[in-house]
Amino acid sequence: QVQLVESGGGLVQAGGSLRLSCAASGRIYSINTMGWYRQSPGNERELVAIIRRTGDTEYGDSAKGRFTISRDNAKNTMYLQMNSLKPEDTAVYYCTAVSSTRTNYWGQGTQVTVSS
Repeated sequence: QVQLVESGGGLVQAGGSLRLSCAASGRIYSINTMGWYRQSPGNERELVAIIRRTGDTEYGDSAKGRFTISRDNAKNTMYLQMNSLKPEDTAVYYCTAVSSTRTNYWGQGTQVTVSS
């Protein structure tokens, strides 16, 4: 099992920045890919960014150029630096990890609210 705990969400004005963290524990050696998804009311959960064990990254269209995903393997922690935030970035942000057996783990989510 892998446990994921997000932190760093909150209320920020448009144009501001936030950094989300996701701390992993448990069978962390089994984790290949980690990532962030988000979901706002009435919408499907959407990809924000993923980072593979190799360090390769992919971003959803809404995150490109504004968000940066990173991973500190020594601290078993993943980060999402979000800059130039917009009201449409308001959502619950979820941390996810995929193991070598392709099991998906999810955190409980952290709320990000961007005011205009």
